[in-house]
Amino acid sequence: MKTYFKLICMTLVSISLWASDSKATQLLKERSKVLTPKITQVSKSVYCATGFSPANISMIIGVSGILIVDSGMFPAHGEAVLKEFRKITKLPIVGVILTHGHGDHTGGIKAFTHEKGKKSEVLIYARSPFNTEGQHFQDGGIKENKIRGARQGGFLLPPNKRINNGIAPAFYPPKEKNVFLGEHIVPSVNFSEGRHEYNVAGIKFELVAAPGETSDQLYCWLPEEKVIFTGDNFYRSWPNTYAIRGTHYRDVKLWIESLTMMIEEKPHHTVPGHTLPLIGVEETTEVLDDYRKAIAFVLDQSVKGINQGMTPDELVQYVKLPKELAEKDHLREYYGNIEWSVRAIFSGYLGWFDGNPTTLFSLSPQKEAQNMARLVGGEEALSLKAHQALQNNEAQWCAQLSDHLIYLNPANKKYLLLKASALDILAEKLITATGRNYYLTVAQELRVKAKQLK
Repeated sequence: MKTYFKLICMTLVSISLWASDSKATQLLKERSKVLTPKITQVSKSVYCATGFSPANISMIIGVSGILIVDSGMFPAHGEAVLKEFRKITKLPIVGVILTHGHGDHTGGIKAFTHEKGKKSEVLIYARSPFNTEGQHFQDGGIKENKIRGARQGGFLLPPNKRINNGIAPAFYPPKEKNVFLGEHIVPSVNFSEGRHEYNVAGIKFELVAAPGETSDQLYCWLPEEKVIFTGDNFYRSWPNTYAIRGTHYRDVKLWIESLTMMIEEKPHHTVPGHTLPLIGVEETTEVLDDYRKAIAFVLDQSVKGINQGMTPDELVQYVKLPKELAEKDHLREYYGNIEWSVRAIFSGYLGWFDGNPTTLFSLSPQKEAQNMARLVGGEEALSLKAHQALQNNEAQWCAQLSDHLIYLNPANKKYLLLKASALDILAEKLITATGRNYYLTVAQELRVKAKQLK
């Protein structure tokens, strides 16, 4: 018992060492400075609102009306942006272009179709079938994505534990709001494939099918001003090629092809789905080319490793972005994560089986926990090893050992709290905001559960 008490004390000391910000935390805090509300004039007729909502909301001014590109997450967000846009022009809204069906881009649409509470004739442009990802969950009867989505978004965390969401400020949705399936929107103008030209209110624009983060993604191209609206196929961060809330495979190969099409437009300015626009030919060319090059590198290396028989656990150690790309801020893992991309590519091509016959029929978690405890000399010895791992700053190993302990004795408060401590340390060291939020939320849930136990 003396040894056990000593290790607990050492663990508490170890946790206290993380009181100062890690490099990851410092970078996320620095990131917040460019996620504040701002209106940017991109070109003669294009304005982009960033930081008012998780997703950007843009305006294109024509001769007799304006087009809106994406609407933000909630009507209140859209109203706040429209108030700013109305300082620039009083022309009526004639259309809303939705780059894809995610709720953070579609939920605020009422602010633009019902300005000042009055419904107007506003065309809604989108790709069909619209909101494919949300429909995928609904058709399958899947609800777990909502729980995991709330963890990923940090919606259950107190404000002091959220820095930002990597590519957006840390907003909180109403509890009854489902922000991941989008609104029940029926587009008035839609297409499924190819390129389509329009001329509305004196605005010449093209909408192009561009699957990537979602299969219903499009990009909007203004040929006269050479401005491109990328949707979520580009923002200033490593892309979310896999969302930890759960999603079907986001085809990385198609994503690269969509980026290639956008680059071949030779844009002078780029409006991403999140984060600040790219202004000027030089920045636009460099950043979009880096983005495509980096994603293509990860795909190529993943396929190479797969063809060498690597498992996903081996593959994530093998695929490393070249230093000249990894050090660029627009490719930092603020939102998506390269390891998750690699695992998604493996699963997207080969499914769940990693190729190792041992994993065809794995032991149950309970049985593995029992064997692990027996291997080290019993449950108490396993617990000591887990505490020692935490004390040695081996938080991942502590979390994995804690899982065994919890399977052995799920009503033991000490095990729940031990895992929570490990997750807190893992969160502190992770720059990817979605993963950080997930760690912290589950740690919070474990502490609540421990408190409820007698």
